[in-house]
Amino acid sequence: MTKGEIVAGCLAPHPPHLVYAENPPQNEPTAEGGWEQLRWGYERLRESLSDIDYDVIVVLSPHWQTYIGTHFLGLPHFKNLSVDPVFPNLFRYNYDLDVDVDLAKQIHDKAEQAGLTVKMMTNPDFRVDYGTITTGHMFNPKWDKPMVVISSNRSSAYYSVDVMQEMMIELGKVTREAIIESGKKAVVIASNSLSHRHFTTESEVPEDMSKEHITSHAMHLWDMRIIDYMRSGQCQRIIDEMPEFTEQAIAESDGGAFSWLLSTLEVPDYPAILHGYGTIIGTGNAIVEWPVYKHKEGE
Repeated sequence: MTKGEIVAGCLAPHPPHLVYAENPPQNEPTAEGGWEQLRWGYERLRESLSDIDYDVIVVLSPHWQTYIGTHFLGLPHFKNLSVDPVFPNLFRYNYDLDVDVDLAKQIHDKAEQAGLTVKMMTNPDFRVDYGTITTGHMFNPKWDKPMVVISSNRSSAYYSVDVMQEMMIELGKVTREAIIESGKKAVVIASNSLSHRHFTTESEVPEDMSKEHITSHAMHLWDMRIIDYMRSGQCQRIIDEMPEFTEQAIAESDGGAFSWLLSTLEVPDYPAILHGYGTIIGTGNAIVEWPVYKHKEGE
């Protein structure tokens, strides 16, 4: 059987404001634009991978929060209306996505064998989280690739940030093994922001960019530190500093997606491509690509 492979890994944040500003037909509210640096960053990411062949998108979202283990979408199709609970004025999106159930089950089974608590989610009325949908739309607005969608098991709520990262690193390893054994080519995506301290009020016009900035200088410094590690191929330093980064920057890495991503890529020591960085309601967001296809073993 042909060996599968991960062709690229991406950090792809999911603030619903990006979909709102794009005005796609699936989303009901309309905007006058906004957050262009990040939206152009997504354009650059899509262009970078436009000639790369792959079969499936594997995404882990911090907004599908499960408190008893890690869950996987387990039905071939999901279609519904997603309304952001915090920003219903911005995000009311009619989604229609396909799932690679076979690969999802392969990752599930390998995780179970490794001693992780896992479950296949087979409720046909389940509403897919807006993090998955936003990242899915911004990464692949045609929705023409099946997805594997993985939940964020919130073990940090019961144990600590350190334990959460260790569990997600193990999940990343089995995700990689399952993809290789599947014979499929996959893009793996962590759907999360960097620093994650929000504004507490919303502008009268949400897309008014004169109101947009990072929450604090300290958050800016943390974001730049992590971005520098990514751009210089120092991902092991990110892993080493992840608990401190998560706590000091109130980073969305508390959901484990970032650690999982780096683990699936075997903690890359080559430079990542920064396609864009910007703030959304005070949070720091980086669109980053690890072009694994350029760094295959033996090349």
